[in-house]
Amino acid sequence: MAEDFEVEPSAITPQATLKETLDLDSLDYIDLIVAIESNFGFKVKPEDFQTMITIKDFYDYVANRLETNITA
Repeated sequence: MAEDFEVEPSAITPQATLKETLDLDSLDYIDLIVAIESNFGFKVKPEDFQTMITIKDFYDYVANRLETNITA
């Protein structure tokens, strides 16, 4: 995240909001989806991002999806 969105690593905390911390616009969300899919090997629905407000929400989403893929 720090490299892809040119953010100081220290700014990426569990409570930080995705939009403000990473300065995301709609195209950046697409870039984030592509990064997730290529790095973690599962498809992301754009509507899944509606529930992701903080970095922790994002982390929990990825962790849950990885766990689901492993146990499925």
